[in-house]
Amino acid sequence: MGGTEHLDIQREGATLVLTLNRPEAKNALSLPMLVGLYDGWVEADADDSIRSVVFTGAGDSFCAGMDLKALAGKDTGGEQYRDRLTADPDLHWKAMLRHHRPRKPVIAAVEGYCVAGGTEMLQGTDIRVAGESATFGLFEVKRGLFPIGGSTVRLQRQIPRTHALEMLLTGRPYTAREAAGIGLIGHVVPDGTARAKALEIAELINTCGPLAVEAVKASVYQTAEMTETDGLAAELKRGWPIFDTADAKEGARAFAEKRSPDYKRA
Repeated sequence: MGGTEHLDIQREGATLVLTLNRPEAKNALSLPMLVGLYDGWVEADADDSIRSVVFTGAGDSFCAGMDLKALAGKDTGGEQYRDRLTADPDLHWKAMLRHHRPRKPVIAAVEGYCVAGGTEMLQGTDIRVAGESATFGLFEVKRGLFPIGGSTVRLQRQIPRTHALEMLLTGRPYTAREAAGIGLIGHVVPDGTARAKALEIAELINTCGPLAVEAVKASVYQTAEMTETDGLAAELKRGWPIFDTADAKEGARAFAEKRSPDYKRA
């Protein structure tokens, strides 16, 4: 299990917990953080004993976006990771979930600031929980910048376009209740409990058939932009083989025997 000085990787049962760990800078993105995140996504994909991922931040923030000191050319450390970025110039986009979609469900647990790059990474997650004092927003236009982490493409596909454009063009902050009201997040919980709620949801996922869970997630994203006819065909192609897996047979036996299924990888 890896991690870096700005990214913690831990196991909670069958859940991998990735924690942005630069609280003194409100978890602003750094090279060590991006390298650690990328390695975390790779680990989650590679290890079949991992059924879900919780993505969160240390301290009182999720992520305040890009480190503007680094953008201005000031040294913020992490030079020992420079060779990783040289070897894979796309690493930062994969880390931020712009160019990589993990095959396991990713649950975001947000406390405090989740703005700019934080809100952009949020759009790459599957299920989202936030403390009631959390703040969201895409502030790039206020700084003369462009939200190039994918928001001009993804946001309008995840929330109504009028809300997406307001968020993108005004650069204003949104409360957790507002974010839930427009569909950007799914749960608003008391401050300090977002991680616990995310782990609770993860555990519900972990008790389900892992092959079915991965296939369902993949089908949802694959068919999102298809016509209904093409989507139904793609769903059948991906979903029908699941019925012949050991997971499906165990689920049927458990139902007949009135017990909880014990899913194990074939």
